Amino acid sequence: MPNANMPNAQCEHAHLTDMNLLESIKMATKTLVANKVRTSLTMLGIIIGNASTIAAIGAGKGAESYIAEQLSALGTNVIFISPGTRNSRQIQGQLPQTLVLADAEAIAAQVPSIEGVSAELNGSHVVRYRNKNFSSLVFGTTANFLSVRNFELAKGRFITDLDVKHNNQVVALGSELAAALFGNTEAIGQKVRIENVSLEVVGVMKPKGTSFGTNYDETALLPITTMANQIAGNSSPYGLAVSFIYATARDEETMNVAQFQIENLLRLRHKIIDENDFVISSQKDVLKTLSAVSTALALLLAAVASISLLVGGIGIMNIMLVSVSERTQEIGLRKAIGASQRDILIQFVIEAVILSVAGGAIGTALGISSIMLIAKVTPFQPGVSATAIALATTVSGAIGLFFGVVPAKQAAKLDPIVALRSS
Repeated sequence: MPNANMPNAQCEHAHLTDMNLLESIKMATKTLVANKVRTSLTMLGIIIGNASTIAAIGAGKGAESYIAEQLSALGTNVIFISPGTRNSRQIQGQLPQTLVLADAEAIAAQVPSIEGVSAELNGSHVVRYRNKNFSSLVFGTTANFLSVRNFELAKGRFITDLDVKHNNQVVALGSELAAALFGNTEAIGQKVRIENVSLEVVGVMKPKGTSFGTNYDETALLPITTMANQIAGNSSPYGLAVSFIYATARDEETMNVAQFQIENLLRLRHKIIDENDFVISSQKDVLKTLSAVSTALALLLAAVASISLLVGGIGIMNIMLVSVSERTQEIGLRKAIGASQRDILIQFVIEAVILSVAGGAIGTALGISSIMLIAKVTPFQPGVSATAIALATTVSGAIGLFFGVVPAKQAAKLDPIVALRSS
């Protein structure tokens, strides 16, 4: 704005500059509004690019939150110990039998940084009650399962150490499995059959939900010895083979120490010299790996979406180049009455910026709407990233400015005499 200390000529020049810029904005806006279809089509690439970028980044954040939530459902400070190496599991297509129940008992007795240990032997079996059959994932486990895996009982009792010691034929049912088999009838005390073995229902679990594709509310839990000896069979020459061993560290700070102590203990027990025949990982390890995958996927989607921004910028340039050829008479008249090359340049650049910024704003609104839709129809809870919005809007504005310069320069260089003749 003009300053009181400026000479009169400078004040007048500044005032005229402000007026010219305001006039250029008004003219650019009127031109774009007058050609609604062309303006909408020109903005389409920017709109799609912005919306896709924001939705992709938001979905990526939602995936990370979902993974963290799924892991927390498994328990806190949990260390996962699975049999075999990663390569051996891929080759065999099933879990090798290199971990046994005695390994879990040794970890519980000899690793001081561990608070609890639970061993599991899993398999898919049909659970029967009278004429009702239900295919279910059956967990053979130990008494520490509840505390280690963060499960709770709704009623009845859980498996005890005595049940495990004596191969007792008892079972605790997930809430949905109990409802499917017994409906409103009391489940406690009833008998169900798994592989022709009759088991007494001693407990019903509280709803747990689904984690990594496993619906724990449809599972049956029984003593690991009963599972191994009477249902699944035990073919390991080293003892009662287990599918997994879960251990909980005393706190988050001792996780690394606990992993180190467990690895050393199992290497000694298995007389390992070279590669381990087991895999140890923690919640942090799994979260880091899965988060890296989800982040990479989100970045890939954002990169693909950003191509739309580039296409949108090229579309702006193409349409405006056509616009220059269509508006030669207007340009010629403006130049004939005193408009400078700078005035023409500014007007066309302003048009390009308006197109890209407006497209960016509409794309942002669509992106946020897409995130809300994803939250409703998927288990993900994506978040609206202010950084992603700012980045997408800034990039779209920069693209509009960059691709608008070429047609603007072409319009500014038109000779007014030639422009008026060609019209």
